[in-house]
Amino acid sequence: MKSREFKDLIFQQFANIATAFSSPKRLEIIDILIQGEKDVETLSKQISATFANTSRHLQILKNARLVESRRDGVRIFYRLADAQVLKCWMNLQSLAEKRSSEMRETANLFFKERDSLEPITKDELKKRTNNNEVVILDVRPSDEYRTSHIAGAISIPLTDLKNRLDEIPHDREIVAYCRGKYCVLAAEASKMLNSEGFKTTILKDDVNSWRFAGLEVEK
Repeated sequence: MKSREFKDLIFQQFANIATAFSSPKRLEIIDILIQGEKDVETLSKQISATFANTSRHLQILKNARLVESRRDGVRIFYRLADAQVLKCWMNLQSLAEKRSSEMRETANLFFKERDSLEPITKDELKKRTNNNEVVILDVRPSDEYRTSHIAGAISIPLTDLKNRLDEIPHDREIVAYCRGKYCVLAAEASKMLNSEGFKTTILKDDVNSWRFAGLEVEK
């Protein structure tokens, strides 16, 4: 094999991975699969795409070996191939945050419109949890909570929140969290709870960031 041929082949493999990451919908799929495996129908609903388009995106991710699948009867479930995919996605977010002022402005506008307080960090939340100052509220779908959640968090999915307000104490601040800083579930929950008289803020990080920091998670 000649040097030029070698370089062309190697960089083509890099390009294949980059291509798999090049679609907003595929990035959203990765962001969701970080929380645990999902079937195609669930993913299509959560990314607001047709079943056929979702399947096509998943096939591209699978061909790039970023996701793996298993069959259960007629349903096919997908999961991330390994932790390196998660790290790559987190590094891509970090790069975009540093290089894209438009992205920062869009995020700031979204949270400002929802009257969300400044998100707190995992270190601050850990401190306030130890002092019994807050209630941690996981507003992700219940299957994601069962897969892994911050120790001590209670599960009330955003879709159920309005009908389960009586389960949330009024005497402590509520810290809602979801899939990470670009997930909208916690922001929407915070807006709803604040309108109902609760004192609410959101967690800047997700359960994986919590786990990577060596903090306690439960299943």
